Amino acid sequence: MPPEPRTAAPVPDFPGSGRRVLVSGASRGLGRAVAEAFAANGDRVAVHYGGGRRDAETTLARLPGDGHVLLGADLADARQTAELVDAAAGALGGVDVLVNNAAVNTAHPPATTDYDDWCAAWQRHVAVNLLGTAHLSHAAARRMIAQGTGGRIVNIGSRGAFRGEPDHPAYGATKAGVHALGQSLAVALAPHGIAVTSVAPGFIDTERVAHRLTGPEGDALRKQSPYGRVAAPEEVAAAVLWLASPQAQWSAGAVLDLNGASYLRT
Repeated sequence: MPPEPRTAAPVPDFPGSGRRVLVSGASRGLGRAVAEAFAANGDRVAVHYGGGRRDAETTLARLPGDGHVLLGADLADARQTAELVDAAAGALGGVDVLVNNAAVNTAHPPATTDYDDWCAAWQRHVAVNLLGTAHLSHAAARRMIAQGTGGRIVNIGSRGAFRGEPDHPAYGATKAGVHALGQSLAVALAPHGIAVTSVAPGFIDTERVAHRLTGPEGDALRKQSPYGRVAAPEEVAAAVLWLASPQAQWSAGAVLDLNGASYLRT
């Protein structure tokens, strides 16, 4: 006898627009572009900031549509992280999408960084980039499960998780951890209709790193890609928006390379 055809387990309904979206680290750069992409899609966005409230206010003012909210929290503080999700859900009426974009990235080359500064750099990177992402994801997932409508979590990783970051080793290591975390959560949360994915961007032209795109260093960075340029934030934001869509459920567990062929994994 041929085996009975398998049918997919039912999953909760998940909307394509009009969603409640929390974007961490949305005060400028990629986070701002992501917030703008969701708002343009008809979603309501909670714009999170760590220390840059003025920039976050600019992001909020630029968002099309109504019902967006500005929220501050230090993601190195586990209690503030949980309170951020509660505040977003309270302001938006729930949380359907979490984009884990917030991160720190300060140089600490091992050959020239003294031990105290080295330890401090690692502690800060782990606290924000990895633990902050883990704690936000846990709080948002529990909220999505309670809602019973499924959801999406999209993590912003980095190609540095694969190619190495000699001057920023804690950044590369924590982003590798973010990728692994996303894959573990993808398996754990799929039965609840929550799809978890990650993106691994290359160099992005944002305000924070604009100084690196001038002179010989900028030329070298652009030459890393056969396109002869670096990414615009909007290009990465478009991929995040798709990964958060109902159509992207089958991408759960994926780590999507977005680096203009500047780094190829085998």
